[in-house]
Amino acid sequence: MTSDPARFNAKSDFLRAMIARGHVHQATDLEALDAAAHARVTAYIGYDLTAPSLHVGNLATIMMLRRLQQAGGRPIVLMGGGTTRVGDPSGKDETRKILSVDTIAGNKESQRIAFAHFLEFGDGPNDALLLDNSDWLLPLNYIDFLRDVGPHFSINRMLTMDSVRLRLEREQPLSFIEFNYMILQAYDFVELHRRHGCRLQMGGSDQWGNIVNGVDLARRMDGADLFGLTTPLVTTASGAKMGKTVAGAVWLNPDMLAPYDYWQFWRNTEDADVGRFLRLFTDLPLDEIARLDALQGAEINDAKKVLATETTALLHGREAALKAEDAARATFEDGAVSENLPTFPVTDAELADGLRVAAAFVRAGLTASNGEAKRAIASSAIRVNDTTITDENAALSGGDLRDGVIKLSLGKKKHALLRLS
Repeated sequence: MTSDPARFNAKSDFLRAMIARGHVHQATDLEALDAAAHARVTAYIGYDLTAPSLHVGNLATIMMLRRLQQAGGRPIVLMGGGTTRVGDPSGKDETRKILSVDTIAGNKESQRIAFAHFLEFGDGPNDALLLDNSDWLLPLNYIDFLRDVGPHFSINRMLTMDSVRLRLEREQPLSFIEFNYMILQAYDFVELHRRHGCRLQMGGSDQWGNIVNGVDLARRMDGADLFGLTTPLVTTASGAKMGKTVAGAVWLNPDMLAPYDYWQFWRNTEDADVGRFLRLFTDLPLDEIARLDALQGAEINDAKKVLATETTALLHGREAALKAEDAARATFEDGAVSENLPTFPVTDAELADGLRVAAAFVRAGLTASNGEAKRAIASSAIRVNDTTITDENAALSGGDLRDGVIKLSLGKKKHALLRLS
């Protein structure tokens, strides 16, 4: 890294915004990148297709692409249709499960949904491109690839990369196919530079070694002067990994996590993280963020609501964000049942037979299993229509309907409705 981002006086709109909002952790050459960014720079970030949806842990890198486009640059979203067949060993303690070709293709189509909310795609000079590295990786001739690319990689150096070194130090298995991942990712950068004039690869700080490999490979193979830039891996003030909750991942696709639940995730941000998250994950002006960050005591909750609404508006639209905010206000402040709470169907027949409360909470996604629901009942954490349930075998009936719905609550902050269908 050539310069400390905190001390670097950026002249380009792109790096000024990136540094001011806390996106910059490492860079191969900040001065040269700053100069290049005065013109329209093309940059990419790669995403593996290991799940049908991205999650909040991916949001910091998506926002990097958004900042680039806002500053006039051209972002490339690179879907890892080829590299997902191999598996990125970075940050993993064991070999990734090899996914079928059909699963990878399905994940690709599903993941595309989230990017459209943050980036403008099209044919304009700074419109985003969505590409798939299977286009150039799958047709590769293995012997030719080894001959053309292999000589530029040192096994000695590859063994020092964190993704490899940590596995070996822990005596955990590292397959040969995973060992190849860093070579394939480096080659992606070469191809993107050749095909689209891409000069910058960005990613999380755990990708620093892979990014530097790509910069170095392009220099060796093509004499290209390329750049790398990483963002800090985001953790909460208490040290928890961003995007992971007790209930599981905070998904970006609405069919996997409702807008209300997404809003609630951000509303529950720790006090110490509010200002940082407003800078990273919203488009609010920095002076307004500074004002919100200065709030103290109970007023910090107002800043959390702004954070929740602004982040939800980016992903789900302003209307869905305001509905989620209204639902939270009705539920927490007015004590009402909001129509905007996540809603799940229940039939007359089920209620006539007696639908177990534990099963109802699993259906509504408030608990992961009947056992978890029963433990919550034992700790007095479950309420039906605002009445605490103490019997783990309790069942719902038609008499529990209130205007056609039954309100389910787990603790103080998680709610859902069962609606008669």
